[in-house]
Order: sequence, then structure tokens, then C-alpha cells
Amino acid sequence: MNTKTAIVTGGNSGLGFATAKKLCDNGITTYIIGRSKEKTEEACAEIGPNAIPVLFDLNDIAGIPAMITSITKNNPIDILVNNAGINLKKEFLDVTDEDFLSIIHTNLLSVFAVSKAVVKNMKENNGGNIVNISSMASQYGIPKVIAYSASKGAIESMTRAMAVELAPFGIRVNCVAPGFIKTKMSAKALDSDPERKNKVLSRTPMGILGEPSDIADAVFYFASSESKFTTGTILPVDGGNSIGF
Repeated sequence: MNTKTAIVTGGNSGLGFATAKKLCDNGITTYIIGRSKEKTEEACAEIGPNAIPVLFDLNDIAGIPAMITSITKNNPIDILVNNAGINLKKEFLDVTDEDFLSIIHTNLLSVFAVSKAVVKNMKENNGGNIVNISSMASQYGIPKVIAYSASKGAIESMTRAMAVELAPFGIRVNCVAPGFIKTKMSAKALDSDPERKNKVLSRTPMGILGEPSDIADAVFYFASSESKFTTGTILPVDGGNSIGF
């Protein structure tokens, strides 16, 4: 995958950081989109010279085409990883319309807008790979995350629809659905709640939490020629959680 160029949204921490690092470590110039100047620049400095910071708030939907153009004027985009997302934990009846729309805006509408802008460039260059990030929350009901679950379910449906429509242009679209992954945030939450941690592990046939590198490896597979005959696929990376009982 020499001389390739990638974009990773939300690539300054967690799963996005691991993914951006994987791409950069394999010689791929990677633009990391983040809204925090400090976090994004620190992430790029830690990853190395192949990582390039792009300071942008994806809630600015109208500004996305110009932001993508500022990247593509230097390099055609070969790989897009739609990783950025937010969550909100609230009881169903406490979720306001504004809460719901905020999650949909960030987790779904921005993915559509970024993808649309990047696909225009990919079509001009006869192909590319898009990898979306969904969640185990799209597979079955999890309480208190109604908006997040809805957004991630929609991401999976959009992945399949995009894959069919964009295949004639040499553009593949796939999706990784992470299970419980050991990020700094999740580790802190689970370690402070042993009962919840035991419940999570008991429902996971492999009996362990995943690592951010597990997600990065799955994304890299979809972004590489190793998956050249694969599109429209949703890949659970969850230690068997989605098939456990």
C-alpha cells in the first residue's frame, strides 16, 4: 500500500488513533481530522511524519466539502475511515429531541457529508476504499443509548447501500462493528464497576476485552488489496459477543 493517502475522522484518540497509527506505520500518509487543536497535534506528533493534523469540527456540515477539497488538492484520497462519533447515556424518556438530533448529526450526517465529498475525488481517480465504524449497539438492544444505537444501525444500512451504488466506480465500502474494546475511557468505566465488567466478560465467549489494535487491524484489512473482492460487509470484532448467549 505504498504512496497511499488516507483520511481518519476522530483519529486523535482511542480507536481512531490506533487506526491512524496502523495506516501511518504502513507508509500511508494519513490526515487526522479532529476539532481539538492540542489533542490532534499531539496525536500526529506521537504517530510520526506520515500523520497530518486537520483541525475541523464535523458538526459544521456546510464546511465539509471545502475542508475535503483542502486535502484533495494536494493528494487524491485512497482510503476514508469514518470513525468520529459521540455517545449519550440517558433513559429513553429523558432523551430530548435536541439530544437525539445531536447524536444523529455527528454520527450519521457527518459520515454522509464526508463520504459524499471524498467519493467525488475517488471517482475522479478511479477507485478507493471507505471503512465505516459502527458498534455492537447496532446488533441488539442496549438500554440508555437509543440515539447512539439508531445512528450506528443506520451506518450499517448506509454501508450496504453505498457499496452497491459505488461498486461500478471501483469504490469499496465496508464496516467494522467493535465490541467492548479496552480504551482508556472504557477501562476506567469497567474497572470502577466490577459487576458490569463481569457481566460484559461473561457475555463474551473469548472472555476478554478487545484492544484498539484489533479494530485497527480490521480496518487495515478492508483498506488493503487483501479484501479486493469484499464490499458491503459488516465485520463484528467483538470476541464473539454478538453470537454469545
